[in-house]
Amino acid sequence: MDYRKKKRLTYFTIGLIFLFSGIEYAVILPTIWKYLQALEAAPYFLGLALSAFSLSGLLSGPLFGHLSDKTRTTKKIILFANCFEIIGNFMYFMGFSKWLLLASRLVAGVGTGAGSAIFGFLSRSTAPEDRASVFAAAMACRQAGLLIGPAFNLFLRLCDFKIGPFVVNKFTAPGLFMCLMWILLQLAVVFMYWDLPAQEQGGPAQGVASGAREDVEGETRRGRGPSLPGQPEEESQEEEEETEETDESKPLMTSSNELQGSYGAVVSPDPAGSPVTNGDHARPSESPEPEESAGPFSRFNLSREFLREEVIVLLAAQFITLFNQTALETMVTPLTQKYFDFGELENSVMYCVCGAEVIAGFLFVHWLSRRAKERVVLAVGLAICNVSSVWCLVFLANPIGDFPYQLTEFIIGVFLQVLGLPFVAVAQVSLFSKVTSEKTQGFSQGVRRSVGGLATILGPLWAGGLTENMYIMLGVIMALLLLLTIMMGFSYDRLVHPAATEHAEDDSDDEHE
Repeated sequence: MDYRKKKRLTYFTIGLIFLFSGIEYAVILPTIWKYLQALEAAPYFLGLALSAFSLSGLLSGPLFGHLSDKTRTTKKIILFANCFEIIGNFMYFMGFSKWLLLASRLVAGVGTGAGSAIFGFLSRSTAPEDRASVFAAAMACRQAGLLIGPAFNLFLRLCDFKIGPFVVNKFTAPGLFMCLMWILLQLAVVFMYWDLPAQEQGGPAQGVASGAREDVEGETRRGRGPSLPGQPEEESQEEEEETEETDESKPLMTSSNELQGSYGAVVSPDPAGSPVTNGDHARPSESPEPEESAGPFSRFNLSREFLREEVIVLLAAQFITLFNQTALETMVTPLTQKYFDFGELENSVMYCVCGAEVIAGFLFVHWLSRRAKERVVLAVGLAICNVSSVWCLVFLANPIGDFPYQLTEFIIGVFLQVLGLPFVAVAQVSLFSKVTSEKTQGFSQGVRRSVGGLATILGPLWAGGLTENMYIMLGVIMALLLLLTIMMGFSYDRLVHPAATEHAEDDSDDEHE
């Protein structure tokens, strides 16, 4: 099977993973409250069950990401993580007690940690200029799952039969359904997923990617530099012939193991990124052996990697946007019941319309990201979110007027809030993958997703206690967005893909002349 077909199938499988995660959320959430009530659980158990799912994902994300960075593989990690989804959903289906239900969400949440390894894989296997559009497509798949998930409940709620000792009804059927879906996904990962080489990420400015050391080693031993991912094969062969004819000393120098070993053992890169003494003969990008043996975390420094201005801004964007989103989602249902007397049908229609808007937004960002820089997309998204927060504070904290007027205010507020999410979500994920080290993308993406997981835990807790104090809740949301906008304004110039020389201290093998 050729490389292009493997790549298409791999990306298709990644899309299925995100699609199924969205379906699971949309299938479980509408019924879990009544399921807990049937098991005689206290009201606070709903918060515990939802938080348990996020908590285990928060903890497992960095771990799976770290393993992905160390092994440079994701297929085995995905297969392992999906086992937790299968077991957790089967426990949800069993449903003998409220404690088993709580444990089921805790176990299933571990499986979501594979997302950090997947984002790390996408960061390593895509070029920087294509990364935002790829991330937008992956996120759109999850939103598609959230959109079509409620449709499965239309037939799941009709289930009423037994499988041995297990009862299949409208409460337990979602667990059995998702268990079977994740089993099918395991087969898709086995037969349709490949750990693609990382040379796809390189561009003219990144001729030697840190994840393609084997290709670099092979090319240098044959007496020529590594060819770019988009370079035609014929052109590469011509360059090889020219190099062999005109430069006899280069293959001798680059294939000398003694020289490379002594370079890696004695010469250390200058912290400021200045050229080393014998840089003309052996650059760090041509000495993969010492780096390969040391591993991607050999020069990794936690504080140096994450306590940087641009990284803090992007992590703040991740936390604030998800905190605000989950807080508003928690607030919407009581608000529509209080002012518009919405029932399950009306709320389902509203969520479907919002899901369609989000998918359209991600598709638009997918197109826009190829024509505008990520920081511009992020600025546009924050501007929309700020307008939305002001609108909600003015018109939704205490709606006035008759029913049509209040409904119009509500629709505009929700439309603006949902409109800004794709811009901020895609831009901050793509930028985060560029301002952090490419060799430790799995771990870095795990940290980013853990920050988001913390926000999804705290957001509902914050909003749930303030449904009768809308001015305080919406005021805090507006203040957080204003703070994020100010932070981005001061750090705007740093929200770009840094040159290789700026990371000589922790990415010495990516340094170029």
